[in-house]
Amino acid sequence: MTRPATIFLLYHELALPGRELCQAVAGYVRYVLDAPEFEAHMLAIRQASLAGVSVSHAVEFPGRSIAITFDDGCETDWLVAAPTLKRLGFGATFYVTFAHVGQKGYLSVSQLRELSSAGFEIGSHSLTHSYLPDLEDGRLRSEIFDSKLRLEQTIGKTVEHFSCPGGRYDIRVVQLAREAGYRTVATSVPRTNSARSDCFLLGRVAMTRGFKPDTFERFCRGEIGWRFALNARLRDRAKRLLGNAAYDRVRDMILGQ
Repeated sequence: MTRPATIFLLYHELALPGRELCQAVAGYVRYVLDAPEFEAHMLAIRQASLAGVSVSHAVEFPGRSIAITFDDGCETDWLVAAPTLKRLGFGATFYVTFAHVGQKGYLSVSQLRELSSAGFEIGSHSLTHSYLPDLEDGRLRSEIFDSKLRLEQTIGKTVEHFSCPGGRYDIRVVQLAREAGYRTVATSVPRTNSARSDCFLLGRVAMTRGFKPDTFERFCRGEIGWRFALNARLRDRAKRLLGNAAYDRVRDMILGQ
């Protein structure tokens, strides 16, 4: 019997009253959920009788589960997300940009270690959060290889999963990730994954502000995923036409109006 497809969710920083965000540009802020909004999502997952799991668990495709992932390594991974997930008995994978560790608003070394010791999976989100397809080969290798090594030295565990900054990738990223010893590469292409999926091109759906719990629950049941796929195709065409840097400038200008 064919195992069901699994949704991989992508979260970023979570907003707390009185706490300054890591970035203020509109293209970043649209991916920042308020802490109660994130908790409502997690409660909706439980209400739908689904389990929140890490990437390592999700790629076994056990069914009745949703992979929960975070990019960047913001401090709210430890302050907000981890306590909420622990309370519900959920797992998750936190993809950390190593150069961010210890910077204002991001995980400290001790928080990163505590997150790992609490049973949460740590993955790499590159060394410096550069858009990988724009890099020459030597720099690209460093982003993929060195981030893995430094994270492993910090937490004392093997880092097996990689996510691409901005969801941007090319064939070199896949090849180098395999060579570095990662088990998976996650993108931000909004598609479900199954046992037939390429684990070095896993799809994820980025969560944005204003995603109401009832709509979120419908999405988790697979009822409205087509909207995300359509929007993603349009964004991908725009990125290819404009290039990564120009696309970001236009996006932030439009969202900031």
